[in-house]
Amino acid sequence: MAAPVSVHKLDAGGGRHVVVRRQGVDHSLGLAYNDADVVEFLRRAGLPDAEELLDDPEVVEWTGSLPHEWTAA
Repeated sequence: MAAPVSVHKLDAGGGRHVVVRRQGVDHSLGLAYNDADVVEFLRRAGLPDAEELLDDPEVVEWTGSLPHEWTAA
């Protein structure tokens, strides 16, 4: 089963689109510019202990760019 949260590849502006899948439907949480933004989106989505979930592949999938990468390589 795929992780319910996806942090997509880094865009030209340095942000990463964060999406949560609920009941088979993707919902945009916003554009994150750092780990703290992702944590806040997860907290607002109702995930407790959001900071601890960033490196849990069963919850968060980092796609297209390395995890925690916020600047173009």
